[in-house]
Amino acid sequence: MEKIRAAFFDIDGTLLTFGDRQMPASTLRALQGMRRAGIKLFIASGRPPFHLKRLPPIQSFPFDGYVLTNGQFCADQDLTPFFVRALPRESIPALLRWLDRHPDTACTFCEETYSYDNRHTEASKDLCLAAGIHPPQNPVEDPVRALTHTTYQLSLYIPPAMDAVFGREVPGCRAVRWNEAFADIIPADGGKAEGLARMMARHGIQADACIAFGDGGNDIDMLRAVGIGVAMGNAAPAVQAAADYVTDRVDRDGIWKAAVHFGLIQE
Repeated sequence: MEKIRAAFFDIDGTLLTFGDRQMPASTLRALQGMRRAGIKLFIASGRPPFHLKRLPPIQSFPFDGYVLTNGQFCADQDLTPFFVRALPRESIPALLRWLDRHPDTACTFCEETYSYDNRHTEASKDLCLAAGIHPPQNPVEDPVRALTHTTYQLSLYIPPAMDAVFGREVPGCRAVRWNEAFADIIPADGGKAEGLARMMARHGIQADACIAFGDGGNDIDMLRAVGIGVAMGNAAPAVQAAADYVTDRVDRDGIWKAAVHFGLIQE
């Protein structure tokens, strides 16, 4: 195995626990140990840049770079972007028509510094509660805003069975999902794997020298794009099947145990 030079981490369910969004002490020790070993550490999350302010454990640690909005926004340590890819502008009219045809469907629009919902519905609230996450709390705006403002991704509150249907009806977009409540809608040629490739190129690191940690369906491509893909113990079966190694849950020292297993840190 080639010496690991870089590690990529999803946030929710990987670095941070669900619910209280805290970083286990063992995870912080693992990050510090990898940093001392000369391994570069990167975030690879579906969250947009401004969400990092809501996550003190992430904001307080000096990561070497950020792959955000599922690979659509890649930034250096100071969050200055060096690669961005928005939803195709030609896809927005089809999206608006789709939302008109599904008047009970809620959708979150994510820009670089702002997010809003087209509506709040009981259905979206119920989906979130069933998945153990908070219902959307964004302001409500007319989605025609997306015609004149750059949108990097959507969070569409639909069940998994509708993902493929949406992709066919709104060309240029595809759905990636880390929970049952909503799908993240990104450019058809985007994703975390593409973001990782941009970050690796920027730092002159080959994929075989990288390890990635994740727990959601939107992490599958990322886990397959590096030398070692690690699924958390709380990951869905499909994610675990795509990984080279399955570690323990986020709240049971999963990051620490995997780092020790691969010799990235000393126990």
